[in-house]
Amino acid sequence: MRYQITGKQIDIGAALQTHVETELNVVLEKYSGRPTDATIVFSKSGHEFVCEATVHLSTGLTATAKGRAPEIYAAFDACSEKMDKQLRRYKRRLKDHHKERTSPVELIGASSYILAGQEGDEATEPDTLQPIIVAEMETKIPSLSVGEAVMQMELAGAPVLVFRNEKKDGVNVVYRRDDGNIGWIDP
Repeated sequence: MRYQITGKQIDIGAALQTHVETELNVVLEKYSGRPTDATIVFSKSGHEFVCEATVHLSTGLTATAKGRAPEIYAAFDACSEKMDKQLRRYKRRLKDHHKERTSPVELIGASSYILAGQEGDEATEPDTLQPIIVAEMETKIPSLSVGEAVMQMELAGAPVLVFRNEKKDGVNVVYRRDDGNIGWIDP
């Protein structure tokens, strides 16, 4: 498994890196036998340290967790506990959905754009209908079943997930509705 442990404007020592790798290995081996890589980012927010962890599993799922504490080790421990709880909660569903899957989830490339928002009064008519592109990035769209897509969306804490439906081979969207239910768009 590959680890990327970084700090935003703070120095991460070798002892902390070893602690993170050891503790995260314990959590991941308990619930998931096939993690591919993990990204852990430490930062400071006011008087607290913040630890954000993202773990990509070979099943295509991405688990994210965030922890805060006055000390950096405690921030990681809080983040690790959330990751443990999240993976424990989905353990049965992960096993049930991925028994037959022997190869990693297929990912296809796509472009992702960030558009500039409206400045000033919303009632004024814009000069042009062409939006201003602020940033262009490369993103990956996973090939999943609908159940796996819903699980991925919940694990990531995202409001929406675009995926390629394995059964129909088309692009689909799952999203969290305002009433708390999950919506699914299948064009």
